[in-house]
Amino acid sequence: MDVVDFIVEDAAGWQISPLEGEMAGRPEGVVSREAPTSFAHDRASRQDVPTPSVACGDISPSRGEIAVAFAIVAETAADVPAREALLDRAMGPKRRKKSSEKLRRGRRPSEGLAFVARDASGAVTGTVRLWDVVLGEGGRAALLLGPLAVDPTIKNAGIGSALMRHAIAEAARLGHAAVLLVGDAPYYERFGFSAEKTGSLAMPGPYERHRLLALELAEGALADAQGTLKAAGRKLKTQRLPLAA
Repeated sequence: MDVVDFIVEDAAGWQISPLEGEMAGRPEGVVSREAPTSFAHDRASRQDVPTPSVACGDISPSRGEIAVAFAIVAETAADVPAREALLDRAMGPKRRKKSSEKLRRGRRPSEGLAFVARDASGAVTGTVRLWDVVLGEGGRAALLLGPLAVDPTIKNAGIGSALMRHAIAEAARLGHAAVLLVGDAPYYERFGFSAEKTGSLAMPGPYERHRLLALELAEGALADAQGTLKAAGRKLKTQRLPLAA
């Protein structure tokens, strides 16, 4: 049984982990625009330059990749049903029981940091969102990345890598200081993530400690960071029912 090409919050080889596993597969690909692996410099100049949507396509199949055209754009309200259906196909019903879900439940993604990948027909083929959190009680602000997923029927098209790089670049452009995720270090280190500065941090529930990874977008952003991650994002508006006559 094939597993999803690229989903964040864990990569235990090519299998989905029973704990925080929200990733399987190891996509390779060529994208037209990549974010640098280090974002700790030149943040001020990047904030003044808007980052356009990424357009990718015509990936060479010479390395086992498939030729696919796709674009990464900001998610809209109309994308929500397709996004949720994709996540259900890719991750199954247990996705809502993960520790990271406690930090997302009832919240909205960080402003300007929800993206989808679309194929040539406009269908949603990938998704990634980042969420506002604080590091410990009254701690500093950071972002939590995930879930990130690609349609299980599309493998090795570079969509996951493109989503990752675009999301990180936008987070840096918007002035965020650090991004955390739960995932497989051998894979995510290519994007600059490591467990070097997460030893004193924790998720609010079961997780594999060595998979709590972080990327500093501003030098020293995670120095001496400690405590359990807490949700800090904008709350979803609750729909009030009309009063009975």
